Amino acid sequence: MDNKNYLPTQIEVRGGNVHNLKNINVDIPLNQFVAISGPSGSGKSSLAMGILYAEGSRRYLEALSTYTRRRIGQSAHTNVREVRHIPSAIALKQRPNVPSERSTVGSMSEIFNIVRLIFSRLGSPVCPNGHRVKPSLKIAQSMDLPNDGQSGMGMIKCPTCGVQFMAKSAEDFAFNAGGACPKCEGTGQVSALDPDTIIEDENESIDDGAIAPWHLPGRNFMSSIAKSLGVRTNVPYKNLTDKEKQIVLHGEKKQYPVDFHTSTGRVFHTDNALYENAYESVYESMKKAKSSRAVNRISKFFHFSTCPVCHGSRLNPSLLNQLVAGKNIAEVSDLTLGELEHWQKSTKQSLPDNMQHMADILFENLDDNLSPLLELGLDYLTLSRSGNTLSTGELQRIQLAKTLRTETTGVLYVLDEPSVGLHPDNIKGLIHIFRVLIAQGNSLVVVDHEVNIISAADWVIEIGPGSGDEGGNVIAQGTPKQLTHNQKSLIGQFIDGKADIMHAKVPANVDCADTSIQINDYYNLHNVESTIPSGQITAVTGFSGAGKTSLILNSLVPAIREYQHAKLPKQVANLTTGIKNIVSVDAKPVGKNERSTLATYTTIMDHLRHMFARLPAAKDKHYGIGAFSYNNKQGACPTCGGLGNIHLDVQYLPDIEEVCPTCHGNRFNPNIQEIKWHGYSIVDLLKLSVKDALPIFKSVPSIERQLQILDEIGLNYLHLGESTPSLSGGEAQRLKLVKHLSNNQSDTMFVFDEPSVGLHPIDVQTLIGVVNQLKQKGATIILITHDLDLMTNADYMIDLGPKGGNFGGKIMASGKPNELIKKPDSLTLQYLAKHFKKFNL
Repeated sequence: MDNKNYLPTQIEVRGGNVHNLKNINVDIPLNQFVAISGPSGSGKSSLAMGILYAEGSRRYLEALSTYTRRRIGQSAHTNVREVRHIPSAIALKQRPNVPSERSTVGSMSEIFNIVRLIFSRLGSPVCPNGHRVKPSLKIAQSMDLPNDGQSGMGMIKCPTCGVQFMAKSAEDFAFNAGGACPKCEGTGQVSALDPDTIIEDENESIDDGAIAPWHLPGRNFMSSIAKSLGVRTNVPYKNLTDKEKQIVLHGEKKQYPVDFHTSTGRVFHTDNALYENAYESVYESMKKAKSSRAVNRISKFFHFSTCPVCHGSRLNPSLLNQLVAGKNIAEVSDLTLGELEHWQKSTKQSLPDNMQHMADILFENLDDNLSPLLELGLDYLTLSRSGNTLSTGELQRIQLAKTLRTETTGVLYVLDEPSVGLHPDNIKGLIHIFRVLIAQGNSLVVVDHEVNIISAADWVIEIGPGSGDEGGNVIAQGTPKQLTHNQKSLIGQFIDGKADIMHAKVPANVDCADTSIQINDYYNLHNVESTIPSGQITAVTGFSGAGKTSLILNSLVPAIREYQHAKLPKQVANLTTGIKNIVSVDAKPVGKNERSTLATYTTIMDHLRHMFARLPAAKDKHYGIGAFSYNNKQGACPTCGGLGNIHLDVQYLPDIEEVCPTCHGNRFNPNIQEIKWHGYSIVDLLKLSVKDALPIFKSVPSIERQLQILDEIGLNYLHLGESTPSLSGGEAQRLKLVKHLSNNQSDTMFVFDEPSVGLHPIDVQTLIGVVNQLKQKGATIILITHDLDLMTNADYMIDLGPKGGNFGGKIMASGKPNELIKKPDSLTLQYLAKHFKKFNL
């Protein structure tokens, strides 16, 4: 009997209720490429990450010992009745964490680990007397002796002078360990306080904030101490005497008696106020900074330069005399991933015959790590490239490559938006990698909106039909071709090109000078000039690493912000603009923690609190506006403190989160809920969706206008009390625009960084409508994007390339998209021309 007939062919999900999923039953084919599609907030990630990954990983971890489980982050039991035939699961995040300054492409991809091993085993060292020793099997063997202090591990003898010396191990070449440069400690950069940042504006007085470091937390009283020391704090800084400036900049750090005057006229005296001069304030603040936010705030006072000892290699210079194929390890680190193959060939040619087998094994490991990165179009990155300079798309592809090279079998891979930051040309390599995964005997579930990825899937599951409460159902499933004939499918019309993706052009509504910028040398940009037309929508396009971020986010945005102060970033040679304000809009979560809601992020909560505090019933009970806030002790539920839930620590099991038994998730003190406005408590109102709240607040213009804007930008399904950190990237992005859509924006530039991340093609159409609303208000808009629908609807386009990294940095084309596609000189324009043709534009 053939047992293969009894192997399961699909994962069976029954009764899925995670977040907004509505008790769904769905089967996910095993050993196939399955795409999950649907509008933003419809429940796609709830199915993929909240059920499939959560259950797949949890069940695997339950097979481990209790001791091990206590040390591994675990997923709690998910809200699903039954999941059958699920393999162990691996997930890939939509937005990887930004690496530290100590991370490089080589360390993140783990290729540098193999390079270090190659230099240790196949390298040509130099003895203490300066004689070069040729690579040999004997050197490699000495590195593998027991580290017992007696075996002579690592000791080799110079064949020229006979001196014995210690060869370099792989660990010796680690810039995050013993191989670090003694000057920069392995970062490749040194920092120094920039005197130009200390005085914010010498035309201002100290009382008006001229000393920038004294704005740092805990330093706002330094001006009072300086005044007691004889410094005139009410005159422009430039008019101070040299002695006064000396006290401000370099005054002695000690305690002084000082009288502090409050705004109410009261005086407080202390005999031990500690004075920190302007320089000392920066150094002390940096020592005490604990969060990345604080470090970033203080870092603006420093300028960073290449380490003069290691010249940016991060390594101790003494390591650079060991060579492989004529190159030291710093030179190899500066090679691009695409150039490593040539170095591999040169290395093998330089080795004796008895070392070829070892070289084959080492380079085979290097190829295993390298191949996925090359498939994903990262051939232009160097091993030494700092991880914190990579784009989101580059970070995710490195993360994806690390996941894929394991070559496992029988695993469920769950990928959330793997197309983030990818140029259309990179999608082909991504799909090829997916096919390799399936061929290895794995199952693949991909949550994505990229139509080309969905079109390549074996099976598609659509969640919808809307977002929030209007989503959570399986509305269609089948092959991509079947969905083009399914009336319920939302993605089908985009697969076959029948959707209407072109919006009517909104006329420019601004009389403002265009913005022109010239960059000297900055990363891969060299003497680049570009013009952004005012009152228009400009799409900035190109491969990851082509220079989009360098040109716009790192140069144009700070240049406009400093333009009013006659300051420009060092790389900006020239800037002319009529823009006075600039707003950078990204898809990062809104709100700092779970206490932030839609109502608190907008002004709705403030208006509600004042409205309830004015009610007679509230006045009778002496409830002020603070009582109607769950962030206030009087208004918050006494059990959960206004969080709506409580967390229980059950030792080696995952923490259990329970709805608060006192307020039942409502956050407020039950007494506060007794106060009613038109029959509604404040809790009742916060439970309403924007759509349901609109008719209720018709008589309250201040709230109604906010609700109307939320409705116009397609967020009418969100509840007023919905936690903002839980919103999708697309929802967060649109929410950030609420306060800008009610004012004239004729002198404001809005910069969107990959605005279509997390957006279904239908949501992209909504976004285009919102962008057009901004344009009607007179705004100038920049879209940094890979999305062909956004390019199609842009008024102007700047394409950088031709590829990324050292192969990018040039402006390939600029002009109106519909004119540029007539002569598509770049890969971006070639894909855009095909897009126009597909949709008959």
